[in-house]
Amino acid sequence: MAKAMILAAGQGTRVRPLTKNMPKPMVPILGKPVMEYIIEHLKRYGVTEIMVNVAFNHWKIENYFGDGHRWGVKIGYSYEGAIEHGEIVPKPCGSAGGMKRIQDFSGFFDETTIVLCGDAIIDLDISAALFEHKSKKAMASVVTLEVPLDQVKNYGIVVSDKEGQITSFQEKPAPEKALSRLASTGIYIFEPEILELVPSGQEFDIGSQLFPLLVEQKLPFYAQNRHFNWIDIGRVSDYWAVCLRVLRGEVAQMDMPGTEVRPGVWVGLNTRIDWDTVKITGPVYIGSGSCIESGVTIEGPAWLGNGCRLRKNSVLRSSVLFDYTRLSESAVFEDVIASPLYVVDKNGKTTYQGDETTPLRWGDGRV
Repeated sequence: MAKAMILAAGQGTRVRPLTKNMPKPMVPILGKPVMEYIIEHLKRYGVTEIMVNVAFNHWKIENYFGDGHRWGVKIGYSYEGAIEHGEIVPKPCGSAGGMKRIQDFSGFFDETTIVLCGDAIIDLDISAALFEHKSKKAMASVVTLEVPLDQVKNYGIVVSDKEGQITSFQEKPAPEKALSRLASTGIYIFEPEILELVPSGQEFDIGSQLFPLLVEQKLPFYAQNRHFNWIDIGRVSDYWAVCLRVLRGEVAQMDMPGTEVRPGVWVGLNTRIDWDTVKITGPVYIGSGSCIESGVTIEGPAWLGNGCRLRKNSVLRSSVLFDYTRLSESAVFEDVIASPLYVVDKNGKTTYQGDETTPLRWGDGRV
């Protein structure tokens, strides 16, 4: 079939504070890390040998996914860093540099490889994408999606001829300067020989360095224009919007966990909810160990992680609470992502616990 490479070594700075203490591929949706959905999707298509490059907080990814046997796949890791003054310091090698490092070390990439970013949820037909790649005898293929003209400024834009051969790239062009509306999704299909173009032992990027080389040398390099769901979590506002879409049931293969105890209301095990006095309108998920006190209002879509506590008469609307988040009595949280340490509004504005200027009322830390 093919092998896979998941790119997971970045710091995810644009999604802070969600990535302050966790790698971006570990950011949860419906209680599962984004990368878990990617692994499940690869397995669906028979792709079972997966390499992951890691750097920042690498152990959180490695501890969670292990060798991959729970998903019926084999997962290997390539840590990008060095020992300096007795400490392990992350030093990402860039997306292409990370693959070259693996190739130099073990020769893992000995057949067609599908490359994916560890921070986007997809339902791409991998079999069809591989078939098109092989039928065109491509050395590299980029899976693209057509985006509205006013959105091209947010993406790397791919320019190709009528056969799909890529002739140039535009990095986030202004709409009036865009030569196409095909956005790179960060999903690539590579033949092993492509890595011969990547220098060893240095930082090297797929999009900004490897791809221009392919165009310059006129190698068989193609764009695939496919119709599929591509849910990219580039910014905090994207994450918030994705969570609400998923809670509303708008994304296939992402089902609510727990038990549906009332229409549109799911709960985990060991929850305490004052059903006689609370007002809960779905879709809402309430995680294990959570306590919802009397007079509380929850208006979905809303997600409450494990161990959350909503004190008396508090209100939660269209929000995501990470594990062990507490709302104080009569607090109102609306359109936010909250953790025990911070609250982020849907535009990405962050308020940390203890900042008295916030209009949002915090609880008193962990339950």
